[in-house]
Amino acid sequence: MHHTLEPAWIDAFESVLRRCALQPGDTVAVLCESQTRPELPELARQALARIGNQAFTLTVSSVFESKLPVARSTGASAAIQNIVPVVAALSASTLVVDCTVEGLMHAAELPAILKGGARVLYVSHEHPEVLARLVPGDALEPLVKTHIKRLRSAKAMHVSSPAGTDLHISLQGATVGGNWGYTRTPSTLSHWPGGLVLAFPAAGSVNGRLVLAEGDVNLTFKRYIERPISLTIENDHITRIDGSGVDAELMRSYISAWADDPNDKSAYAVSHIGYGLNAAARWDSMALYDKRDFNGTELRAFAGNFLYSTGANEVAGRFTQGHFDLPMRGCTVALDGQVVVDAGRVCL
Repeated sequence: MHHTLEPAWIDAFESVLRRCALQPGDTVAVLCESQTRPELPELARQALARIGNQAFTLTVSSVFESKLPVARSTGASAAIQNIVPVVAALSASTLVVDCTVEGLMHAAELPAILKGGARVLYVSHEHPEVLARLVPGDALEPLVKTHIKRLRSAKAMHVSSPAGTDLHISLQGATVGGNWGYTRTPSTLSHWPGGLVLAFPAAGSVNGRLVLAEGDVNLTFKRYIERPISLTIENDHITRIDGSGVDAELMRSYISAWADDPNDKSAYAVSHIGYGLNAAARWDSMALYDKRDFNGTELRAFAGNFLYSTGANEVAGRFTQGHFDLPMRGCTVALDGQVVVDAGRVCL
């Protein structure tokens, strides 16, 4: 449904785009697909007109896979389809405002776009009200950068919880990153809302038990967990999903849909792990939106959540469209024995 554009929403877009260090004469591409929420590119255009940049809009067709299960939460828009002139136009721009549904974070074309020097801001496919609530201030960037350094310098992460989580993660060879909701640097990507740090572990790095407790989140399903699920993780892969009730049943059903080849268990493997740092983001907000109005980046970023994700992991050489994002509350996260999240509270 097309909403009236509220002035506060345009202000929010202007605020975030100004944080991307745009100069007069810079060229900004607004990238859409046919299923993009129409308010988002329109808000971007209005904000860019205020700033005074040369802006153009590129719309490509959304892609549907009729023979595959429904894919959600992948962070890998397939809409560009390697169309050469599209990639060329985006890579030659100063900034790409990415309004695709899933975003270009893990899209096949992203390296070529960044190689041209473009920077990319993925505007998470949310109701604009979510974005307006989560305009980053000045404190988030230094906080995230501090935790990126901590994660980069650590060799191991241990995660525990009262529900029974006991997870050991080697960070040797991991690719570490984080974001704060905007980017000023050529050849980088960020997403808004921001406020989290992540590591993509190398192959064979994750072992132990992960217990999703009541109130934890399956963001792929956009659903709060109501009955506990215990995941046994061996050599990166979920080998058992224990739990009674529909939460565990749904997880078993959906994850197996991406693993019909007995030799391809990538959907069961770890994609990335990390934790949220955004004090403005709220765990309870998903209860207030329809699923079509909520992409859920806010729940990846709420302060003190431990985020465990399954599926594609380029660092480990694994690719699949099956993907779970699982933000968890009340966990304790330690890096080389030093606690950085204590029972769901960020230690500064």
